Formats: sequence, C-alpha cells, structure tokens
Amino acid sequence: MTETTEPKRAEPGIVVGNAEVRKRFPFDDIQDFDDAGRGFIGTAEDTVVRDSDGAVVWELDAYGFLDEECPGTANPSLWRQSRLAAQHGLYEVVEGVYQVRGFDLSNMTLVEGDHGVLVIDTLLSAETAAAAMALYRRHRGDRPVTGVVYTHSHVDHFGGVRGIVTDEDVANGVPVFAPEGLLEHAVSENVYAGTAMNRRAAYMYGAALPKGEHGQIGAGLGQTLSTGAVGLIAPTVDITTTGQTETVDGIRLVFQLTPGTEAPSELNVHLPDHNALCVAENATHNLHNLLTLRGAQVRNPHVWARYLTETIALFGDSADVAFASHHWPVWGRERVLTFLSEQRDLYAYLHDQTLRMLNQGMTPLEIAEEMTVPPALERAWNTHGYYGSVSHNVKAVYQHYLGWFDGNPAHLWEHPPTEAAKRYVDFMGGADAVLRRARESFAGGDFRWVAQVVNHVLFADPGNPDARTLQADALEQLGYGSENGTWRNFYLTGALELRVGSVGTPTSTLAPDLLAALTLDQLFDSLAIRVDGPRCWDADLTIRFNRRDADPVTVRLRNGVLVHTTGTTPAAAAPGLDITLEEADLRALLLGTEQLGALVDRGRAEITGDMAELTELLGYLGTPDPNFAIVTP
Repeated sequence: MTETTEPKRAEPGIVVGNAEVRKRFPFDDIQDFDDAGRGFIGTAEDTVVRDSDGAVVWELDAYGFLDEECPGTANPSLWRQSRLAAQHGLYEVVEGVYQVRGFDLSNMTLVEGDHGVLVIDTLLSAETAAAAMALYRRHRGDRPVTGVVYTHSHVDHFGGVRGIVTDEDVANGVPVFAPEGLLEHAVSENVYAGTAMNRRAAYMYGAALPKGEHGQIGAGLGQTLSTGAVGLIAPTVDITTTGQTETVDGIRLVFQLTPGTEAPSELNVHLPDHNALCVAENATHNLHNLLTLRGAQVRNPHVWARYLTETIALFGDSADVAFASHHWPVWGRERVLTFLSEQRDLYAYLHDQTLRMLNQGMTPLEIAEEMTVPPALERAWNTHGYYGSVSHNVKAVYQHYLGWFDGNPAHLWEHPPTEAAKRYVDFMGGADAVLRRARESFAGGDFRWVAQVVNHVLFADPGNPDARTLQADALEQLGYGSENGTWRNFYLTGALELRVGSVGTPTSTLAPDLLAALTLDQLFDSLAIRVDGPRCWDADLTIRFNRRDADPVTVRLRNGVLVHTTGTTPAAAAPGLDITLEEADLRALLLGTEQLGALVDRGRAEITGDMAELTELLGYLGTPDPNFAIVTP
C-alpha cells in the first residue's frame, strides 16, 4: 500500500452524516450571527501579528475559508460555530464597555473609566494583547490602562498582560485584581504537569494542522492558541469574598467568587453602572470541559451549576447584557436569564444523570454511550459540545466520584498498552489478518472500530506502514464528522503525526514569568517531580541552602524522594554541603540559569563541604520530554 501525507476525501458515510446534521438543528436561526456582529466598530488594518523576530503569532484572516459553504469534510454545526468565533475586531458591548474578539483564543474586554481604561482579561500572548490595545486606541483614543482584572487562572486570560502594562505601571499604582488563589493555581497547572499538558494541547488545538476544510477549522471555544510571549504580573488585589466591591478609575466592580467551576480560581464581575455582567468562562456559547482533553483537574458540574444559580440570584434583575471571556455577548434581560439558566441546567443535568446511572452500576463508557441531553437543551445552540462534549464530560463526573476503576476486577490489573496490543494481535491472527478485516470495517463506515482495533497493531508494531496509513485514514474520517472542535483537532493531529511524524509542542505556556512566580516551596516541589527515583534508591544526600535574610532550606534525597524543610533541621539530617547565598541566586541555581561554581567564583555564594553532592543531586533529575509519542508507543 502506498502511503500519502495528503488529506483524503470524506467517505460517503461521513458526508451523509454531516448532511443529516443540517436537518436536526435550526440553522435558519441567525440570532447568534446578529449578536456576534452587533456593535462592530472596526478591525486591524494589518491582519498579521508578529513577534519581535518577525515570526507570525496570529493571523486574523486565517479562517476566511469559513465564509464558504460547509464541505463534506466538516460537521456543519462546528463549521457554524467556527464562523462565529472567527469574527474579529473591536465591538461595543454597551456604551463605555468594549471587546476585542478574534485576536486570540479568548477575548479582551475594556471598560472606560474617568481617565483611562480597565482591562478584563489580557489574551494569551503579549503580541496579540498589544495588537488588541492598539486597535482599541485607534478608535477610542490613547487612554492609559488604569486597572487589570484576571477572571481566572488559565493562561489565556493573563498571559498577554505584558502587552498592555509593565511592572513599573503596576508598581506606580495600576491595580491587578484576581480571585484568591489565582497565582498558585496558574503556576502549578502550567509547571507541575506543564510539559504533558502542552504536548497534549498541540493535539487539542491543532496548532500544527493546516487551516482549511481538511484541517483545523477551530476549537469551539475560540479558534486556536496564539504563539507569542506568555507573561504574568502578580495580582496586587485579591478578591476574597462574593459581594466584594472595588472602584478603579471611577468604575464600580462587584465580584462573585466561583472557585471550582471552570477553573480552580475564578470570578464573575458585575458592572452596576452599565447593567452589564461578565461571566468569565462560566457561561459560554458551548458545553465547556469538565475534564479538558489536554489534561487538568476534574471540574465539578454540581458546583458549577450552583454558582450559576447564585449568579442569576445576585445579578439576574440588573443585567441587561452578559458577556464572557470567549464568544459574543447576549443582550436583553430575559435572554440573559434564559442563557444563564440553560447553561446551569446543562451542567446540573450531566452531573445528576451520571450519578443516577453510576448508582445503577453503569460504567463510564456505558454512561457516555447512553447519555443524551433534554431536547429543549439540545435545540439551544449554546449547549452544543464544541469544546467539551457529553461523552468525555460524563466520564469526568464518574472520575470525580469514583476514580479510574469501573469496579470490574478484569480491569484492575490489565497489561499496559504495548504488551496488551501484542497479545490482542496474536489472538486475532496477526497484523495482516487484523488489517484485512479492519479495511472491511473502514469500507463499511465503522471508523470508530477501525481506530480501536488498528491501535493494537500500531502498539504491537509502531513501524507497520499499512497500520499507520489505515489508522491515519480512520482518525481523519472521525475528525471530519466531529461536532466537537477539540475532538476534530485530536483526530486530525493524530492522523498528521502518523503520516509525517511528531509535530512536538508548537505552543508552550512554560514561560519565564510563570517560573519566576513559583514560590520557593513550589520550586522545590517541581524539582522533586523530576527525580528519577529508581536511579537514586540508594542515594542519601543532604544539602542546606543558607539564605541571607531568610531561614535556611534543607533538602534531603533518600529512598528516591526529595524532601525540603525550612528552618532548623534534626541532627540526623546534618548536611554534607552548606551553600550560603541570596534567594535570587538560589532560584537561579535551581532553575539551571546559574552554576554553583560560577556563583562561588563571583563571590555570590559560599560553600562548606563537598560541591559534588549538588552535582550528584542534579544528576538524578530527569528532563521532561515535550515530544513524547501519543498515537504510537
């Protein structure tokens, strides 16, 4: 079989299935298009955003092909959503409140004050944030930024901050508001498991896919991630209670804390002088993730629904418009209440019905196959699974309550994928027999089964060219038929990697600002995660870092575990090496940007004991792999 790296056509069954979608849903309802275009002021003249080296960070017109009729290679519902999300420019929400949309995965909201402008969420990259600010100022005047609000701890809502304010601006009094705990969660999510998350995000957002009818057409929540510089300026004002009211530049802000909803640290913002409600990422024009495919902490839809009920109670009678950190606003008090209620009911239904079924003994896969949402919710466009999905969200609910094990002892101690695959293929008569029958299934349109069974061949023999070709073709068809943007991107990126090799991690959020924001405890914890335990089972090392102007920190490596303690240590843990230095130099040493010998030579560090202990300790640290295999072992 001759392998090709070119995309294939949509198979007849996929074309028919996509055509059926048009019959199921109200495509003649254009309210969302009216809302997405409402208040349009203008967009950037230069449609390409570049970094300081000239590399492209974002292309505003990359999705112009979406203006064409939906082809057979895309689900019409996802195509519709992507057309809406790809619209870009500056929009007036109400007088004095503006949004820049389509300049990144997320939105930037700007609220005009007495002297300047308050920015709610800063996009992902400094470059796209700066471009958004430039567009705003071109139409609304060169107003200074007088405040910043981070609505939650995900990087696309704070990463662009250095494109709009500087450290000096903040030091001189520009406040940065955030829900309590944001810094801790923002740092831990992007550092502790950051390498794996970023690698999987390459699949989730399809950054390496060509944009077009055979490739990436969006991610449901927005189009994709920008690829510029990620930054972080620490919050200066913590929001600690619901009802907390702050005034900046004459703008009154009333906050509602919503921890444990879409993010571990999140808030909504009411603007009482504008009768406007920012619902952050708690209510958007799609079903959101309860467990994002890139990986994250499982979110609790019960908590999510309860906070939306509270939102309605607190602000439902005073919100004439609701806008979010993604997508487009909803105007009119009755429509706002309907929108918030539908979103609330969606998460509550998935939570309650999953629990009902798991208490009947159903497994995650069985629940995912059985679950359907009520017809009234399915008819509402804002409940569709463009970003999260009913299928993987109910599995997340199951995981939240019962964990990975479905109770069947046959699943308690299964072979790992490669060993299981070899046995499956052997039982099924060998790779040639499996592929012969899988091609019959492909011809019959059962692409889901093809992907499942050929995966065994690939994990038993990752170099099998026929298996790679057939699996790529099956994943491609599944992508063409998916209503969910992230599923489509996962399927098509898997197909791409099977055809051309690893695309690696095109976008990384592991930025210097995030590393600098680690507390010393978090920094030592991040090193402990990297210890190659089996290599150092027999090692016993103790090193004391004597910080000038602060308590010493002692680390001990024993039994393959790196433990750190602050302050005095027991005599039993007497250090083999004492290092005295400033905390800034300690952090640089741990991050690998400084060497101990160089610090000693420059007089910035003093040592007592054997310097080889530190060399040995650092030698036990493994290096994360940003290019690890996903569709092959």
